Parts: sequence; structure tokens; C-alpha cells
Amino acid sequence: MNFTLHQLKVFTTIVENKSITKAANELNMTQPAASIQLKNFQDQFDIPLSEVIGRQFYVTDFGKEIFTIAQEILNKTETIQYKTEAFKGLLSGKLKISVVSTGNYVMPYFLNGFLKKHPKVELVLDVSNKTTVIKDLEQNLVDFSLVTVSPDHLDLIELPIMENKLVLVASKENKLIGQKNTDKSIFKTIPLIYREDGSGTRHTMQQFFKQEKIAPKIKLELTSNEAIKQAIIADIGVSIVSLLSIKNELHQNELKIIPAKGLPLKSVWKLIYLRKKTLSPVAKAFLEYVASEKENVYKNYFSWLDTIKM
Repeated sequence: MNFTLHQLKVFTTIVENKSITKAANELNMTQPAASIQLKNFQDQFDIPLSEVIGRQFYVTDFGKEIFTIAQEILNKTETIQYKTEAFKGLLSGKLKISVVSTGNYVMPYFLNGFLKKHPKVELVLDVSNKTTVIKDLEQNLVDFSLVTVSPDHLDLIELPIMENKLVLVASKENKLIGQKNTDKSIFKTIPLIYREDGSGTRHTMQQFFKQEKIAPKIKLELTSNEAIKQAIIADIGVSIVSLLSIKNELHQNELKIIPAKGLPLKSVWKLIYLRKKTLSPVAKAFLEYVASEKENVYKNYFSWLDTIKM
């Protein structure tokens, strides 16, 4: 058996993407070149690692076991490189973080100073909905996840970062509502825009409506925070969104916050990771950085939140 580290990397990337084409793009290879590397790796085994049915790529049970071993080998190889850099006084390696979509307004400001301090660190940041983010964490594909709603079925360690406020917003042109201290009964009549199922914002909204025994009038459902903002600006409906996400729209006078009893809804942004996970030197350094710098980051980038009247 004479496989190469490059073949292991190609194989694991194909398995992770469930696609030779997507893996080739990620590795900056042509699709034929990735297929050749997969074939050369497969030729060293008498048992199939994968199969293609129709146009869908599948990994066999044997392939899944080899995938796990290949990941361990590649991780050990990376550790050798990181240890070498560490002895030179440099912090290097990959930092993998999954972030719920609204967290995209938070995480870059915590990464900024850390990456400038450690330019050898390679960042892999995935922004998705809460369901996908938790799945990545559960499968140990990332070091950390940034969420406001933690899953109950995982044994986690949490680092609270900052408060998250959800406010009711409408188009500046909206004439239906605008009075102060709006009663919660308005949710039964105003057209409300929802995030897709699996969103942390939607979960918080649903918990609020359940607690207050309100059956909201749902106008439509959209799959991104940006899409919701544009729909609100167009006066299609109103929604409850993170205050963090509407800084520019408030400044440009496109949206207005509607004061309502029970709002804003408050939660906490937190960095979470598996309790049993062995953190890499890079992950440990980032965790320490966030813990020590979170107050300074808030002061430098998020103090505007405290000036908004609600």
C-alpha cells in the first residue's frame, strides 16, 4: 500500500462534499484530476470505497471507516506543521467556525484582531441556518459555533459574548402602525414576515408568541435576513429582527422600530463547542482571545446598540 497525503486529502474532501466536482473546486483542481486521484487511491484497496448511482456519489461502509482514519492521519500531519511553527514562535493552523446567518454581523469583529495578531492562522468560516450549524458542530466538523439558541441534545461548553436584541421593524413608509407602546394584539392583524424553519430568530419569535398565547398573522416566509429586510423596506410586511442587522437601514432612514409591549426580545450570542473536543492550539488561543477581548470589541464596534431608543 503506497497512498500519498494528497490522495488522502482528495478522498476526504470528496466525501465531505459528496461530489467530485465540488471537491475539485475546493482544492483548486480540475474534475478529471480529482477523479484520477480518487481512482489511484481506490486501486490500493480490494473493497470499494465509493460508488456512483445515477449522478449521485455515495460512500460505502468501508469507505466511511477509511475516511475516519484518513482524517486522523491528515490531522496528525497538520499537527506536526503547527508544532513546528509553534517552536518558531508562530501560531498557525486552521480555525473552523460555523455561524448562524445573523451572527455574520457579530463574528467578523471578534476575528479581526485575532487574525491580525496571528497572520499564519487559516480561517474557515461557514455561515448558515441554525440547523446546519448545529449539525456541523455535532459531526465535529468545526471548532466552534456561534448561536443564540443552544441545542439540548449535545454536551457543550458555552462562552457568552454579547446580548442580542430582537425588535419589531416596519418600513419607514408604513402607516398602519407607529404609535408608542403598541399592544401585543397587533400581531394578530399585521402581516408578519417569518424566517425559515430552523432559524434561531424564528425559534425565539415562536417562543415569544407561545408564551403570550398569540397566533400571529403570517404573511410569508423568507430564507435570509437580507431578504426579510428588503421585503420590509418594500412595505410587504413587518418582522422581528436582530437590532444588529439593521444598523445601515436605520441610518439610511429606510426602517423604523415599532415599540411594542414585550419587546425587544433578548437572548445572548455565545460561542459553543463540544465538551469532549480536544481543542487545537489555534482554537484554544481564539477562545482565550474572545474571553479577554469581548468587552473591548463591544465597546469599539457595538456601543451604538445602547443609543437606540425602543
